Order: sequence, then C-alpha cells, then structure tokens
Amino acid sequence: MAEKTAVVEIVPYDPQWKTAFEQIKEMIVCYIGDVIIGVEHVGSTSVEGLSAKPIIDLDVVMDSYDKLPIIVQRLEEQGYEHQGSLGIEGREAFRRKFQDEHMKYHLYVCPKDGKGYLEHIAFRDYLRKNETARNEYQKLKIRLAEQHRFDVDRYCDNKTAFITKILKETN
Repeated sequence: MAEKTAVVEIVPYDPQWKTAFEQIKEMIVCYIGDVIIGVEHVGSTSVEGLSAKPIIDLDVVMDSYDKLPIIVQRLEEQGYEHQGSLGIEGREAFRRKFQDEHMKYHLYVCPKDGKGYLEHIAFRDYLRKNETARNEYQKLKIRLAEQHRFDVDRYCDNKTAFITKILKETN
C-alpha cells in the first residue's frame, strides 16, 4: 500500500523542487529509459510559485501497457514495489522499498493516452499559465491543510471539485 501522508503540510514553493525532480528523473531514466517515452514532473511541486506538500510527483510515460511488464521487472530489481493502480485509472504506482538520497517522491507509470496522465498534464499546464487559478488553488490547499491536518484523504477529497472545474476548462 502507498505510504500515507501522516500530517498534511503545505510549504511555500521551493525552486529546489525542479532540481530534485531532475535528479530523480535521471535515476529513473537509467533504469528504464530505453522502454519509456519520457518522465514528467506533475503535481503542485511542478508549478512555479505554488505552495505544496514537499513531495515530488513523477509520471513516467510509456507507449502502451505492453511495456509495463519490463518496467515492473526493472523497477523491482532497483528496489521498487509495484502497487497497482491504487484505484486511479491509467496509472500504476510504485513505492521505493528503502529510503534513497532523494527527497520524498511519488512515482507513477502511465500510458501516453491514459486519463490520469492526460489530466495531470492538463491541470499542471493550466495552473502554470493562469495566476488567478493558481492563487485560488493555493488558498484552498492551505485552508484544507489546516482543516484536515491529520486526514490526507479528506484533504484530497475536498480538492476534487476545484480540480474537476479546472479540467472542464481545459477541454
């Protein structure tokens, strides 16, 4: 099972998140670069100026699910556990079995045409371009983190309406 966030903590944007992403990406590409299309920085840490939980989210993009068995095998050889979709269509989660030198991160493998991946990119790109939406989302995240500090599920659930509204605007 994915490691649950014990305490929801939102911190100001840190420019080092870009560097942390690049370091993790480089490591992942060494393991599976020849069987993937790319690695995308998604989630709030990928949006400059947006406060976030200090956890890097990475979407590893594969051409199709045909590539998943080799990806699972190679990542398992490197100390990752395949956790399945965790209830999210078009996304396969992986958890590092041991602490590495990188800051905390979530690793997902997605097909290039998968709903989860396409929504991550659309939401990220919208927030990067729209300062008003970015500020509104930041205020919501801070408020929800205060209200649901010890309940990450409620924190996430209460962001859904905002995210859905933005995704409708991206279509």
